[in-house]
Amino acid sequence: MKPVPFTHDIPQTLMIASKTMAAEGAKIVAGGQSIGPMLNLRLVRPTSLVGIAHLDELRSVQVKGDTLSIGSAVTHAQIEDGMDGIEFPPMLRHVARSIAYRAVRNKGTVGGSLAHADPAADWVTTMTALGADLVIQKGRSKARREPMAGFMRGAYRTRLQAGEVILAVEMPVAMDQALWGYEKICRKVGEFADAIGAVVIHPDLKYARVVVGATEDTPVLLDDMAYHIARTATAPSLQDIDAALAARLPGASAIKRQLLKTALSRAIAKVIPS
Repeated sequence: MKPVPFTHDIPQTLMIASKTMAAEGAKIVAGGQSIGPMLNLRLVRPTSLVGIAHLDELRSVQVKGDTLSIGSAVTHAQIEDGMDGIEFPPMLRHVARSIAYRAVRNKGTVGGSLAHADPAADWVTTMTALGADLVIQKGRSKARREPMAGFMRGAYRTRLQAGEVILAVEMPVAMDQALWGYEKICRKVGEFADAIGAVVIHPDLKYARVVVGATEDTPVLLDDMAYHIARTATAPSLQDIDAALAARLPGASAIKRQLLKTALSRAIAKVIPS
């Protein structure tokens, strides 16, 4: 099967891109690693694609005071390899190098992955665990900030409005000193995850977050468990993890819950060794 006919616009500025995106039937394309297959299967049928991956304002990484700002068109490979003068949190580089295959990482972008909002995508869970904020703008409007923890409304659904684009992903620079654990379970290398567990603890920032991803919906924050780990420096038992998952994901099958429990317990063990 082939895509329905569409135009491909490559605007030279973000302002022009925003106007083009406002047209009915227009859809953004950045790395194209998700929308390409969807076009061929006719799961999406845009009248035009608006390319934004080349825009300089979306490709930069900057440190602004105590904030690390990563442009939405920065690729997975750029985070994996590192960029001159920029210290990415080790968790970001670890996650980036485990995404799919190098060919995908060379083209796929951070912002594109978050906007696509596949529940099994690595960045969705990672940015939630790190407490990242998204900087979002529409045309000449003032940019707004959206916490990643509330950005997803469900599988493939976000709080982005028509004509809006993610400009950057921001987090405290201090996250490069956080204690973290990340584990994902896949049937084979390169596939999307069947289960993801992520833990981030930063005592100096009084920050603790435990997240399970690849839930077929939004990532699940286990705040009580994060508080317990931060307060006691002990890992919860497998029974406690299972009980927390059963309470938060009552519709999950026993197999799914087992996968999530395994991923999360392994992630916790990287922060709190038994």
